[in-house]
Amino acid sequence: MTTSPATTVKRLAVAATAIALVTAVAVVATRDTAAAGGVSSVAASIPVRSMPTVRGSEVAILTAAPNVPPPITRDYATKVIVNLESVEKTMKLADGVDYTFWTFGGTVPGSFIRIREGDEVEFTMGNHHTSTVPHNIDLHAVTGPGGGAKASLTMPGGESVFTFTALNPGLYVYHCAVAPVPAHIANGMYGLILVEPKEGLPKVDHEFYVMQSEFYTTGKYGEKGLQTLDMEKGIAEQPTYVVFNGAVGALTGDNALQAKVGETVRLFVGNGGPNLTSSFHVIGEIFDNVYTEGGSVAQHNVQTTAIPAGGSSMVEFRVEAPGELVIVDHSIFRAFNKGALGILNVSGKQQDKVFAAVKGIGVNDKGGH
Repeated sequence: MTTSPATTVKRLAVAATAIALVTAVAVVATRDTAAAGGVSSVAASIPVRSMPTVRGSEVAILTAAPNVPPPITRDYATKVIVNLESVEKTMKLADGVDYTFWTFGGTVPGSFIRIREGDEVEFTMGNHHTSTVPHNIDLHAVTGPGGGAKASLTMPGGESVFTFTALNPGLYVYHCAVAPVPAHIANGMYGLILVEPKEGLPKVDHEFYVMQSEFYTTGKYGEKGLQTLDMEKGIAEQPTYVVFNGAVGALTGDNALQAKVGETVRLFVGNGGPNLTSSFHVIGEIFDNVYTEGGSVAQHNVQTTAIPAGGSSMVEFRVEAPGELVIVDHSIFRAFNKGALGILNVSGKQQDKVFAAVKGIGVNDKGGH
């Protein structure tokens, strides 16, 4: 097929325009690099962090989910001493179902750690003498090899010590990183560490610690008795259970979270994985602020937020009507068939301007208390 002279001219014109655009971009990039003294404008936006002056010392307050240590009120960096022990223990996974969990601090998820940007942390990792294998810890908040994993490798009955400075604020996952890493995580070895920014976090009425994870058991969902890890299910990424805070029902019934109408709530949400991404959602609420992936930038008016395995998110909202708010992974079979469901119980006077049942089966159940 012969190309006409007019078509050839048009193609050459398009090619010339593209070359000119690429050249212009290159010139701008070169100019920006030169202006920054040889460092590109993108690289120049990465901060250079200085080591702050450290005053005094304190022992970290560690809490079990859903509780969170109190906000940090000091306006300076200090030396924070963290003592955390790995413990292997049999606990409830679901009604009539037990599991031998590998834990940090004796709970799943592991203890919540709260420090401040610039703090110097002295971390003592213990491994209970009854443990059957070595354990360690990889904290995603650590700048350094393995997040501390190699330095913290600890045999049963031993302990290891390492130090680090909390350079970056944010909400970070920690987990065990001893081979086989997937088995240690699948057995329950994960938790959250919050590095508060220097200026602190805005005050809220309630803070809660929620962490999603999966369990891959040899038995089917709900099969009674002591269950163990099925590595083949883990490799196939086919969990038997997907839960919040280590067990089916950990955030329901007497364990439901509590708030009152008009109060503000902050959820520190982590995903221990080891495989799935969470579609985190609270039925009946809209997140006013979502700090995606545990970082510093907030999105607003969000319905559902994705939290990757090994990642986190901080969500904030005001509860404006009474009733049961249902916390779910909106990959919805996980919520209603595998256990990823919790309750935030909001008490207080009915707010008809916010929500009112007018006609229907549920008209007499306004959700108030």
